[in-house]
Amino acid sequence: MNAMPDLTRRRSRALRQGAALSLILGIAASGAIWTNTLGAGENWQNVVDRVDRLLVGPVPDQSSVPTVLVTPRPTVAVTPAASTAPASEPPPTPRPTPARLPMDVTIAPNPGVVFAHEIRNTWCAPAGVQMTLAVLGLGDTSDALQREIAGRVNEWESYDDSHNGGWGPSTMVKALTSYGAVGYEVRAYDTREDALRDAAAAISSTEQPAILLAWRGAHTWVMTGYRADADPRHFPDAVISGAYVLDPWYPSISSIWGPSDPPGTFQDQAEMERNFLPWKRPEGKYPERDGRFIVLVPTARPAPDSSAVGERVPSAARA
Repeated sequence: MNAMPDLTRRRSRALRQGAALSLILGIAASGAIWTNTLGAGENWQNVVDRVDRLLVGPVPDQSSVPTVLVTPRPTVAVTPAASTAPASEPPPTPRPTPARLPMDVTIAPNPGVVFAHEIRNTWCAPAGVQMTLAVLGLGDTSDALQREIAGRVNEWESYDDSHNGGWGPSTMVKALTSYGAVGYEVRAYDTREDALRDAAAAISSTEQPAILLAWRGAHTWVMTGYRADADPRHFPDAVISGAYVLDPWYPSISSIWGPSDPPGTFQDQAEMERNFLPWKRPEGKYPERDGRFIVLVPTARPAPDSSAVGERVPSAARA
């Protein structure tokens, strides 16, 4: 009695699957993918990446680089404790307070030389890693290196870092470390101002780029400099008015975020507020990151490779 309805349902399901496959093949056969008409190229690449994920298997349950929650530094001067030294000893000579001067800092004066466009529209992370290595003199900007980095993601990925598998900030730190850029940390901040101030201070202290997780954690920006009303290493209340950025999406245009800017463009406060947003991913919860601003912050200086393309130039105030 139920054989006919079951057969009908199976036929219906097969027809729907066949129609979906025909639609996919029709899109692929058309010029829509290559011209990215109505985002067809982006959607097709997402399908390909999901198939790749299925072929690889489940996301590894391995350790990830922890996310460090950073609390704001105090902006009020602390009164020093009374000295316990004997009265016969002279008090220590106070260290001079640096002058509060505007800062205009960059460690990539020729941004086009260290820029790499993401080969796939889901490869902003490997492209960001690649550009960071190029700035540091630890890599080049070739397609071959980007493909190599992207192809090694299974060595570093973890479920804690990305519930979807693939690239997350912890995976990026592991990739940087594997290529010699040691000492990067994944840091989370409650405010954009704290995130940019800490990143700026780290750039000036280490001569290394920071990596901002833009677009609510979906995209990678390499921060190579900044402008501020004071040196953030010495003034906890320094105001960062914007950042110099390498955006691997350039020269593509996003249907959500619009056109990207050329390498080294200064992104002012308005652009930072539009693009550098708190972490919020649709695939699940990340208790250490949700609602916070995420930055990969350098903490040490790597030894440059003389064969790489990066130009090591000390950062300087160009007021």
